Parts: sequence; C-alpha cells; structure tokens
Amino acid sequence: MLDGYLCFVVSICGVGCLTAVIDTFHGWLCFWSSILWIGFLTAIIGDVATHFGCSINLQDSITALSIVAMGTSVPDTFASKVAAIQDKYADASVGNVTGSNAVNVFLGIGVAWSIAAIYHACKGQVFHVDPGKYVPTADTIFMAFSVTIFCSEALVAIFLLVIRRSKLIGGELGGPVRLKWLTGLVLFCLWVTYLVLSSLEVYDVIEGF
Repeated sequence: MLDGYLCFVVSICGVGCLTAVIDTFHGWLCFWSSILWIGFLTAIIGDVATHFGCSINLQDSITALSIVAMGTSVPDTFASKVAAIQDKYADASVGNVTGSNAVNVFLGIGVAWSIAAIYHACKGQVFHVDPGKYVPTADTIFMAFSVTIFCSEALVAIFLLVIRRSKLIGGELGGPVRLKWLTGLVLFCLWVTYLVLSSLEVYDVIEGF
C-alpha cells in the first residue's frame, strides 16, 4: 500500500514539474502542455479500465459506459462544482456540462472519423462502418437503443431545469434543501437507469431496437 501511495505522489509531482509555468508565453505554453497531459492520462484511464473490465469479465461496451465515462467526467464534475460555488448565476456550471458533451460529440467523434476517412482515402479505400448491432461474440452494442435512452433522459433533465426556474424554486441550482436533494436524486437515478438498461441490452437480457 505504501508503494502505491508513493507512486501516486511521484506521478503528481512529475505532472506538476512537466507542466509549464502559467506566465510563460502568456499562459499558452501551460495551456497546451496541460491539454497534452489530459490526453495522455485519458489514454491511460482507457487502457486501465479495459484491462480491469477484462479481469472481472466485463464487456468493453459496459466498461466504456461506466468506468471510462466516470473517469473522464470527474474533472468536468469538479469544474461545474467550482463554477456553481463561485459564479452568481448557473450559466457557467450548466454550460460546462453541455460544452463538454459538445466537444466529445463533435470533436471526439468528428476528428477521429475525419482522420480515418483521410487515411483510407490516401490508400484508395472506402471508409465505411455498418450500423452497430449487439452480437455476443463480437462485443458490440446496438447504439440506437443506448442513444435513444440517453436522449430521452436528457429531455427529462431539461424539463427539470425548466421547472426549477419557476417561482417555487427560483433557480436552476440550489434552492430549498429538500428540493435540492430531490433534484440530485432524480438526476442520479436517470444515470443509473441509463447504465442498467444499456447493460441489460448488451447482455441480451432485454431486446433492443
């Protein structure tokens, strides 16, 4: 256990030493070095999560929906918490969540697909990917089911924010203690529902579409 703590401390110190000073080149060097470190650590999280899922006989798709998703979303969670505490309005906190998802969808998928398309075009090949369907031996997930559940629950979350703007609560964040905890519980249950339904569909317990 002591070796684990020592390795953690050394890793944090190494990241701190290799990250540029914030004043260098008006902060741009610090910004880009931090981006590179985030990408490096994200890749490590993905590999570690994959090996962990394999060791406990968990399919890769479920590992991505749970462990990898949580590992890459924790920084956004803390950033939203800080924004909610420091800012007068909830725009920065809510905008951080929506902006992060926009980057994941438009850049995370778009850039990767663009690189793949350019690569195959240079080789004179056609880049074509068939729609995913759940095949137990191939460990693929039927994305239509998962995305439909996600979009449906996103609409519920938006409706919840609209309700919180009413005179009863008066704000998107905070408010009376009971309503505040109730809102958090509802959102947490939405995440659990999404994870459970997607997992059941992957393991062919329920039929997707």
